Amino acid sequence: MQAITLRGGGLTARVLTHGATLQDLRLEGVDWPLTLGSAELAAYEGPMAHFGPIVGPVANRIAGARAEIDGRLCRFDVNVGADTTLHSGPTGIQHQVWSISDARADRVRLTLDLPDGLGGFPGNRRIESVISVEAEAALTFRLTATTDAPTLVNLTNHSYWNLDGSETIAGHWLRVAANSFLPLTDAYIPTGEVREVAGTVFDLRGGRTLKAQRTYDVNLCLADGPRQLTEVAELIGQSGVRLRLATTEPGLQVYDMSSAGSSPFVGHGGRPYGSFAGLALEAQLWPDAVHHTAFPSILLRPDEIREQVTRLRFDRT
Repeated sequence: MQAITLRGGGLTARVLTHGATLQDLRLEGVDWPLTLGSAELAAYEGPMAHFGPIVGPVANRIAGARAEIDGRLCRFDVNVGADTTLHSGPTGIQHQVWSISDARADRVRLTLDLPDGLGGFPGNRRIESVISVEAEAALTFRLTATTDAPTLVNLTNHSYWNLDGSETIAGHWLRVAANSFLPLTDAYIPTGEVREVAGTVFDLRGGRTLKAQRTYDVNLCLADGPRQLTEVAELIGQSGVRLRLATTEPGLQVYDMSSAGSSPFVGHGGRPYGSFAGLALEAQLWPDAVHHTAFPSILLRPDEIREQVTRLRFDRT
């Protein structure tokens, strides 16, 4: 495992080759980290595996831990409940050590080759992540994937944000430009319905102040499919530090870290991370899309390139 420090545009980012993980992010003039992480690299091989990595090849849940891909039934590793695959299971790309193919002062290009059948997913695949810090305090993730056989791909960055360096995200203000969301079963699997956010706690179009109580683990529907880079979300801490998120992806999984449990992780500065310590804003395609033909497709064919861009800009209001 290696660590790469990037500097530019008023940001300093530390990236690990393990999981292509954003380990730390600092904004000039702010005395605390903006994302949850740990100085202990070994933590990312255990309880902090989902703190900042690129997740895939299929982020989020696959119901039944199986899917038919071009007439071929594929079975995946079960790692939640009796029959659910979450974030592609124990062989997901967040658990792999990536290779550095190019590194500069303000940008790193990481690549990962996945063999056919790993975790049950077909195709020899190449995943590439370009992470850069740019002018106007922008952090950009450019993700691409290719394959030599029909397969499933849905990538995302899984960082947890806390813009105040505080114990919880209570008091943060969140706005998301989504008119609908995906209702879930008790197992957190989409029912297939796409429901309007109006009249629900998921109506974040005008912004809401977050509380340290279980509210958000939901896919908000931004569009019917991938599109041009579009600003879709804004998160502001009580300190005045602001994050503005733009993405090409049609979904944003908002997760308030409500199930962190009673055994907190030790993070930056030796601070324990318990429930609600951070907020995940995961730009991606919709969860369990392989079982819902009306959802944006996560099927990737050999003659295609899956591309995703997500940009986060930081400032103080």
